[in-house]
Amino acid sequence: MNATMTLIDSTTGDRPTARDDRCLDAIRGCLIGTAIGDAVGLRREGLSRRRAERMYRRQSLAPNLCFGRGLCSDDTEHTQMVGRAFALSAGNTSQFERALVRQFRCWFAALPAGIGLATLRACVKLLLGFGPARSGVFSAGNGPAMRSALIGVVAQSEDQVRELVRVSTRMTHTDPKAEEGALVIAQAARWAARHPSASPIDLLTQFCRDIKGEELRNALTAAVTSLEKGLSPVEYAESQGWSKGVSGYVNRTVPAALYCWAASDDVYRTCIETAVGLGGDTDSVAAIAGAVSGASVGYRGIPQEWIHQISEWPHTIEWNERLARTLAEVTRTGQPQVPPPMYWPATILRNIAFASIVIGIGFRRLLPPYHYSVKLIL
Repeated sequence: MNATMTLIDSTTGDRPTARDDRCLDAIRGCLIGTAIGDAVGLRREGLSRRRAERMYRRQSLAPNLCFGRGLCSDDTEHTQMVGRAFALSAGNTSQFERALVRQFRCWFAALPAGIGLATLRACVKLLLGFGPARSGVFSAGNGPAMRSALIGVVAQSEDQVRELVRVSTRMTHTDPKAEEGALVIAQAARWAARHPSASPIDLLTQFCRDIKGEELRNALTAAVTSLEKGLSPVEYAESQGWSKGVSGYVNRTVPAALYCWAASDDVYRTCIETAVGLGGDTDSVAAIAGAVSGASVGYRGIPQEWIHQISEWPHTIEWNERLARTLAEVTRTGQPQVPPPMYWPATILRNIAFASIVIGIGFRRLLPPYHYSVKLIL
């Protein structure tokens, strides 16, 4: 495994190289792969697998939250904020932390919908003036894991991956399980970006040796065994007792997302469809699986019709492209760059419209057909 993402070729100086192109494609794939997975999973978020099948059995999976168009949730926004913080800091830990804290404060002030309880409490503390060393709450939710994949793709070393994941995690979640889960996702995305043709089973086997948390290690050990037997993601989830869906508990979200990626044979569409098909916290599971898969297959491996269905504003697909190019330049030169702005005032208007849509979908779920939905850990 390469120890650095600084991609300046010694024979060509600052000129772009094939490695630069691969780096940009992996970053674009990770960013937009996160957004597409989030958008595809959002409509079925919180539903058990059986309830989702009853409600949407005649509809194919796509980013179609409202009138056939896709929107994204906090999974995508957190990844974008992490990307901007890295661009502004070029990976310097203290600068990255300050930049991410500023963005969390602005993001929370912009009235995001569907925010997890742990992140909500942490953001309130940040807004009240608490520093990042005291803002986190003890929680093993999947919030840090849903924003960590991009760190693995852009970081310049394994040590930097660990440091940035630690900073990103602890300002909202202080449970060591949350940090280890986030680190596993960052390392998986880093590995996928560098070894797109290698077998994911090799990486999961390595995790089984290195992970300290017994619960996560056991889940990934079972994943390796299930993959070797050729079990589908649904069969793996059933074997782990997740028949009603995958919750937002990090030690369920992470192995479920990695299993969908590993079982997809590097086909992004298959990865997302199986992740959403598990039920439960579908937007986060699909966003994480999409981030890792996107880092592997690159932007060109993501279905173009899904990309064209995204109607996010002000953080459009074109905006994400600009952020990806900025991050690629940072990894190439090692110097901070100014990323595209988040347009926070416009984001407030967007969030009000988004919340109205989510509330409308919530009322629809009060109607038949009925089935118990999974309880999420927020």
